[in-house]
Order: sequence, then structure tokens, then C-alpha cells
Amino acid sequence: MDLNETIHNCVKGNRAAQELLYRHYAPMLYGVCLKYSKNKEEAEDNLHDSFMTIFNKIGQFKFNGSFDGWIKRITVNTVLQKYRKETYVAIKEEEKIEEPVEVEVTEDSPSLSMLLSYIQELPYKYRTTFNLYVLDGYTHKEIGDLLGTTAGTSKSNLARARQILKDKIEKTKLKIVVSIVLFCWLQF
Repeated sequence: MDLNETIHNCVKGNRAAQELLYRHYAPMLYGVCLKYSKNKEEAEDNLHDSFMTIFNKIGQFKFNGSFDGWIKRITVNTVLQKYRKETYVAIKEEEKIEEPVEVEVTEDSPSLSMLLSYIQELPYKYRTTFNLYVLDGYTHKEIGDLLGTTAGTSKSNLARARQILKDKIEKTKLKIVVSIVLFCWLQF
């Protein structure tokens, strides 16, 4: 696929070029949407909305940066814009920010799909802050600007998200140990 030619054809409204672009980038952008969505259905809706925005704004792409980065940013912004009005738990900036919680990954750690489901279960602001900071590399100031909060609130939301995830992982490890003990006990 000649990316520049495909982009120019998308600007002209060429449906075949749009389909080609969609087929090429949908898997990558679906992963982005999945990080910020509560479930797969919501991620699919967000992917659709993101491509609508991409196709509407593709004429604004200036060809002097990464197209991948440009469409990822549009996707993140499209998803965040959808959730900005959602009710969330407000965290006061003055609240003491706990030290980051480190989670040790071992052989009995939850699978990647289980971790993704744990992240998706986080409250919106915690999930979004966690994804933006840990997975996408945004600074706390950038996150605050994107979400209409402060850097301090971003730090606090990240600390809480990490603690919730750590607690869920610890509970999962405990359930695995209990299941193994029960299984061994039932065998005798």
C-alpha cells in the first residue's frame, strides 16, 4: 500500500482507499480503543467513531509527521471526548499521593487478558489515567490537560489505579492457591 497515495485518495472521498486504510489500521486502533473502553463492544463503537473522525479530518494531515501517531492521537482524543462528560469520582489535589505500587510478575500472575479485564473494570478516570501514563507515555501535566484536571489529580488517580490493580492481582493469586489446595485435598 502506498500510504501517501491512499491518504490523498481518502481526502478525495474514495471509498476503496478508505476501506484499504481501515483494513490496514483497524487492528492497531482497536487495541488503542480497547485500552480505554469498558468492554469489546464499546471498543468497537469507539473504533468506528474514531475512523469517522479520521476520515473527516484526513485533509488536515500535513505529511510532516508520523501518520500512525496522528491517527492514534485522533483515536485517543475521540475516545476521551466521548467520556469527558461521564460522572467520575473526583480526587482532591491536596489529598496525599501514595507511592507507586509495584506489581511483581511471576509464573502464577494473571494472564494478559485477565490484566486487560482488570484495567477495563477500573473507574473511568483511573482507567484513563493509567492507560495514558503507563501504556501511552503521557506526562501528568498532559493528562491533566486532556482530562481537564491537574497534574496532582493525575498522580493521585494513577496511584489509586495501581493500588486497585495490585489488590485484584493479589486476590487472583489467593484464589489460585486456594483452588490448588482444594483440588489436592479432594484427591485424597
